[in-house]
Amino acid sequence: MRFNPEEYRKSARDNFERAWYKGPEVLTPPANEQEYPRLQYRKAAAHPVFEMVNRLRETYLSLGFEEICNPIIVEEQEVYRQFGPEASAVLDRVFYLGGLERPNQGIGKAEIEGIASITGKAVSATEEERLRELLQSYKKSAIDGDDLIHATSEALGIDDGATVEIYEKVFSAFRSLAPRSSRNTLRSHMTSGWFLTLSQIWERRPLPLRLFSVDRCFRREQEEGPTRLMSYHSASCVIAGEDVTNEEGKAVSRALLSAFGYTDFRFRPDEKRSKYYMPGSQTEVYARHPVHDWVEVATFGLYSPSALGEYGIGIPVMNLGLGVERLAMIAYHSDDIRKLTFPQFFPPDLTDFEIAQAVTLKEEPAGPAGKHLARAIVSAAEVHGSEPGPCSFLASESEIEGRRVRVYVEEPESGTKLLGPACQNRIYVHAGSVLGVPDTDKWKEVRESGVDCGISYLSAVAALASARIEQATRCGQPAIVQVKMAKLPSDINVRIEEHAMRFITDHKKKVDLRGPVFLTVRSELDS
Repeated sequence: MRFNPEEYRKSARDNFERAWYKGPEVLTPPANEQEYPRLQYRKAAAHPVFEMVNRLRETYLSLGFEEICNPIIVEEQEVYRQFGPEASAVLDRVFYLGGLERPNQGIGKAEIEGIASITGKAVSATEEERLRELLQSYKKSAIDGDDLIHATSEALGIDDGATVEIYEKVFSAFRSLAPRSSRNTLRSHMTSGWFLTLSQIWERRPLPLRLFSVDRCFRREQEEGPTRLMSYHSASCVIAGEDVTNEEGKAVSRALLSAFGYTDFRFRPDEKRSKYYMPGSQTEVYARHPVHDWVEVATFGLYSPSALGEYGIGIPVMNLGLGVERLAMIAYHSDDIRKLTFPQFFPPDLTDFEIAQAVTLKEEPAGPAGKHLARAIVSAAEVHGSEPGPCSFLASESEIEGRRVRVYVEEPESGTKLLGPACQNRIYVHAGSVLGVPDTDKWKEVRESGVDCGISYLSAVAALASARIEQATRCGQPAIVQVKMAKLPSDINVRIEEHAMRFITDHKKKVDLRGPVFLTVRSELDS
């Protein structure tokens, strides 16, 4: 049965939706929060370069181009066939592939004694012979390197750990291995693959051929910089047929780049004049974008008849190529290709809003009754907060976990109020710092220009008390929760996610959630 990519994508979506609630996260909020309390919404983000790769692929396909996978490993001689005498200079920018030769490790008296000292037993004649045969088989490539350690362990009747030690300490030939280069290279441009592909199919398929490939190329730069990487993506296409001209390149440029918002186009002769292009045909494409004005985005030209002749290709070929990372830099307003491609090595600054999202509660009630209890605790504490101690006020009388529970907010000591001065502090993020501040003129700027985390000291402690009462009631026990002087976020049941804390400490910001809370919550169970 012929593979249908659209049916496959639909089937994959359907299968994913059926498995929606089996993992800890989903892409849409759960319909029943009680049934799936651990599920949370998270929107996935595409990498900008691969997002551009996908858009280019879809655009090429919509223009009627067939996708091709060109060879990545190219023999050195192919570069000479394409560039002729200038190949020696061109090869300076390519990576050669190397590897380790398989050593000829001998087995003598010293090796036998070394193995015995590690294994703690003498090597029998049978084991020695099996080991010799094994090493010879490895030298002749009859055994893969992945299997060598385990095969040696079986030959000597020892565990893999001892075998690794033998290869490290006894077999000197394995310790002195050095890589040796081959004549194979990683393609530095997609053209080297197009010549190989076209040579095989130009006489075997109907003309004209319209082919494209969006894939990696490798260039041995002296160093990477804001506009250069050693590994990059090329979005390249060819049109091959009897009547192909450079006008095909202009038409493809307009059609391809229009999909990315470019409007006007200019075509200029490219002074680099690559030898695999016909003289006078190599052309740079400049396009005007509504935001970025005129930018160079692509190059096209007709392949040289002499280069095509090296591969027996007897028809004109137009080739167009553009750098995917260049388009992505423009689309994402990036000024450094390294930061765009490898953002994990250039972590961005967190905004106050992003830090506020990372400020959460450590403990929260699990069920609806517990959440209702937390709100009741806050309400009772706010109503009676200024009452002098000792005092006790009923906050809630309800059923939790099938038991009747009464919950009180109280102050057991005299000379103090029910709530400490810091209970009404709210948590804000201001200029990268996490601060718990009261509603006073001193902290007016923080409260007006900072980001409110939506948490007060009182609400955080009420959530903690409710969660603990829930747990204790489940075990048939009363509970008492006291919070006195807060010194750390955890003292008031607040957690700051690790990534936000790392940003705060790296940028010498601060977390200050101190203050006198002095709140006591107690539960009683009906017998």
